[in-house]
Amino acid sequence: MATLLYRLGVFGAERWRTMLIGWLLALSAVAGLGISFAGTFQDSDSIPGSPAEAALTRMDRHWPEPAGTGGQIVFQAPSGHRLTEPGLRKSLASALGATSRVGGVIGVSSPAEGGEVSEDERTAVAQVLFDSKLDGEAAQTTLEAVKDAGAEARRAGLKTVYGGEAYAPQTSPFGPTEMIGLGVALAALVMTFGSLLAAGLPLITAILGVVGTMVAMMGLASAFNVSDNAATLAIMLGLAVGIDYALFIVSRHRAQLAGGTPVRESIARATATAGSAVVFAGATVVIALAGLSVAGVPMLTSMGLASAGSVTVAVLMALTLLPALMGMAGHRLIPKPRSRAARQAGRSNVTATLGVRWTQGVLRHPLRNLILGTVALIALAIPAIQLKLALTDEGSNATTTSSRQAYDIISDAFGPGANGPLAILIEDDDPATIQSTATAVENKLNDTKGIADVSGVDVAEGKKAARIQVIPTTGPRTQETSDLVSQLRTEMQPIAHTHDSYVAVTGLTAVSIDVSSKIGGALVPFAIVVIGLSLLLLTVAFRSVAIPVKATVGFLLSLGAAFGATVAVFQWGWLAGLLGVPSQGPVASFAPIIVMAVLFGLAMDYEVFLVSAMREDYVHRRNARAAIIVGARNAARVVTSAAVIMISVFISFLFSHDINIMPIAFALAFGVLVDAFLVRMTLVPAVLALLGDRAWWLPRRLDRVLPHLDVEGGNFHVPDATSTTDRTVAAV
Repeated sequence: MATLLYRLGVFGAERWRTMLIGWLLALSAVAGLGISFAGTFQDSDSIPGSPAEAALTRMDRHWPEPAGTGGQIVFQAPSGHRLTEPGLRKSLASALGATSRVGGVIGVSSPAEGGEVSEDERTAVAQVLFDSKLDGEAAQTTLEAVKDAGAEARRAGLKTVYGGEAYAPQTSPFGPTEMIGLGVALAALVMTFGSLLAAGLPLITAILGVVGTMVAMMGLASAFNVSDNAATLAIMLGLAVGIDYALFIVSRHRAQLAGGTPVRESIARATATAGSAVVFAGATVVIALAGLSVAGVPMLTSMGLASAGSVTVAVLMALTLLPALMGMAGHRLIPKPRSRAARQAGRSNVTATLGVRWTQGVLRHPLRNLILGTVALIALAIPAIQLKLALTDEGSNATTTSSRQAYDIISDAFGPGANGPLAILIEDDDPATIQSTATAVENKLNDTKGIADVSGVDVAEGKKAARIQVIPTTGPRTQETSDLVSQLRTEMQPIAHTHDSYVAVTGLTAVSIDVSSKIGGALVPFAIVVIGLSLLLLTVAFRSVAIPVKATVGFLLSLGAAFGATVAVFQWGWLAGLLGVPSQGPVASFAPIIVMAVLFGLAMDYEVFLVSAMREDYVHRRNARAAIIVGARNAARVVTSAAVIMISVFISFLFSHDINIMPIAFALAFGVLVDAFLVRMTLVPAVLALLGDRAWWLPRRLDRVLPHLDVEGGNFHVPDATSTTDRTVAAV
């Protein structure tokens, strides 16, 4: 592979104009197709074929409703008054009448007819259905017009709050906070390279890669179901790994330039060596992300595949476009003679860097540092035991949003379960059986604990189906409601068997519970696959037994610390105000498995770049302790800069206030922080120092079986066919 990458680097360096034009044409073509066939990202939290989803589809056939986007208007009378008072009742009816006449509104339900009036008669909820074809400015205009229609009710003293899906806060995949993150990343790159030009190259390739990925996703959204969260996650990972992968190659290139290597030869060698590590690192991330599709959840599949595509594009950009840009920059990337980058090229002063001094400090007391670091990570991971998962809803939004305010008023007036009703569907071809089955179900529900209210039996027009609405006593994201759904399914089975009818628990809340259960069930198998993959890849890469075990244990400690910190912030509320967390409660169900996949890939990146530098020196000198220090000197600065860039990008997405992305961004930022600085830069040197030569031991039988994988192109030799050409070109 290194030979192929070398030739790719030669082509990019010598024919950089051709490569740049080719990429420009390719991106233009992708942008044109993506915009021409642009679809819309879906806000879909379902699993085709799940019990609740299947029952919901069957229920929709008996009670068809017009397609549209739902909204709510919550009316609340002043303290000491009731909505039944003539003046308030008239104002409410007038507001609903004006709402029904707004263009784009296709239906308004009266609270009195729907029974959505609280017992104290102070609060009422009206359901509004908006035309699903409305989009952009037209949709916003309609939403504002509906608010204006409630002016008379407000003048009469009624409090009007607008909620539901239509009034849910809209978040953009990329905004001002992400720009700040890019600014921090640029500052880190400038500090690393001491050159604005060198710092700009990773940013250019990362941004172009993300743009290409996004327009491609827009086009694919017209044919496939792409989750709206997939776009944000793809941008976040595309920027982070795109900058880091280019950083690794540019760092190697500038180090070689400082050592006197000709420009074109240096580009080719950097692409062959550091590029090999980029391919290995990118492959681990892509495999882990693509593996999310095994869970069988469309939302998770689209997020995993979109992110895997973004990482793939980042790798391609680093291996093709970056060499062309470095070729265009030419001698301007050569570090100045007395600059930090130039001093780094000299191998005599191994104590010059902070990374070396840190490593030497670790090696003075390796056992003590290993114990202290491990205890600290375990302490950080302890809160992870209390990690709770659920899909987000309006109750997860910030308290300043109208949708959250409507959610809270409904919860206070009708009970927390009113925001997450359940439905029991009964189907049978015999109308008489339908009625008897429904009666048996209703009686059972009335005797079940955890239910606040049971509606009457609603029979469909064809008299072949009936449904009963159930209001739990607890909120839709609580474990109690999830347990209630499981209990009802168990209790409905004997009734269905006795009457030979179809009886199922459904509703959007039940669908969300099924999704959470499915994702939670996939977490442990996915973790086993990730751990097995980690052990296999690192054993092949480093020809060692101890290195893979150490790296995997370190990854698990980092993962546990990331989950523990997430629980402390998002469930316990520690630093929640400072970090802008809108509410405390269960974390999005898909967050842990996404974090596991991404953090695995990033942890392997740092392990590869740090340990491979140590192994390279050990192979040549067979001095285990010296190899640790030399490896730290060669890789510590790059790994540190890469981690700082990753953290800044992830933190910027934390402040985007997307309730689904925030816990992922925080967990990744914290996970990278502890993995790079505590695990890789502290525990790894300590473990290697304690093991000595045994760290690089591999049984002979296993060595013969395992394939040889040259991760950083250490065994690479310049192809004869091109080396002469390169020397000639360099001489010119």
